[in-house]
Parts: sequence; structure tokens; C-alpha cells
Amino acid sequence: MVTSDRTAIITRKTNETEIEVFVNLDCQPGNATAQSIDVSTGSMYNALAKHSGMSLTLKDTAIALGTAFKQALGEVRGIRRYGTGFAPLDEALSRAVIDICSRPYCVTDLGIKREKIGDLSTEMLPHIFYSFAIASGCTLHVDVLRGQNDHHRAESAFKALALAIRQAIERTGGNDVPSTKGVL
Repeated sequence: MVTSDRTAIITRKTNETEIEVFVNLDCQPGNATAQSIDVSTGSMYNALAKHSGMSLTLKDTAIALGTAFKQALGEVRGIRRYGTGFAPLDEALSRAVIDICSRPYCVTDLGIKREKIGDLSTEMLPHIFYSFAIASGCTLHVDVLRGQNDHHRAESAFKALALAIRQAIERTGGNDVPSTKGVL
């Protein structure tokens, strides 16, 4: 049985921002939180934290979140590796699929029509998923299958990702590398 502490703290400082992210991969769903200065993405990150079981403290960006996720996960052993999540929000339905594989790639199809949701430029939404995938070393596919309200579409996409992550990082009880190659 694996009992290691799956947590990480990452600080990322650039000329434009200073970001601090704390990730606890084993926080119980419903007890997880996300703290964000950016109000526009706050509800999206809160949905990601709550439904994935990750406790997040972040100030700004998905790059730091992906880096912290990868660090907290550590060596990819004794986990499911693959995860799929479907999440509805009223009329919207999203699907996310993740492979924790050390081959970063991201495909998103959110179908969002509006330029902004609140103060958030909607062109940033695919960028958030892409940045997380690249920094974490995961392959990620996020699709909104249906929905009229762009805010519902976006939030259901984050919730679907949360569910996929939760499934992929679930401990199997073993200590094997989940790959036929023996390495990831």
C-alpha cells in the first residue's frame, strides 16, 4: 500500500505575475478548495479542486498548477493512469479524458461563442487546459458535447477534467508502472 504524501508547492515568478500553487492530490472531494485572485477563473479552479479531490491554492496560472500536479504525483507508480470524466451543468455536457503518460498533448473543443465570460477572455480557456497538459506531462482531451450557455459549457469542462483527474490518480494498491514499457 502506497502512503506517500502527494503534495507540492510551486512558486513561479515572472515580470508580469507571481504565482504560488499548493496541491494536495489526496484531499477528499468536497473538502478541496481553490483560492485565486483572478475572480474570472476562480469558479473554474474551484470546480476543478472540489471535484478532483485536489486541494489547490493558486494565484494565477495553469502552468504552475500543472508543474505542481506533476511534482505532487511524483513517480507514476501504483495509479490508474487513465481517467475519463463526464460532467453536466444544466443543459451543458462535457467530457474530459486524461492519460498521465509523460507525453504532453492537448486537444480542446469547447464550442464557446462569446468573447468573454465575466472578465475572462474565452480564448484563454483552451490555453488553460493546454498549459496544464504541457506542464504536467499529460495527454488531455476536453470536449463540450452540448450546451447553450457558454458559462455552463466552460464550468462543465473544468468539472469533467476534475473527474478524469480523480480517476487517473486513484491508487491501485500496487506499485507497478502503468505501462507495458515499464517506464513513463
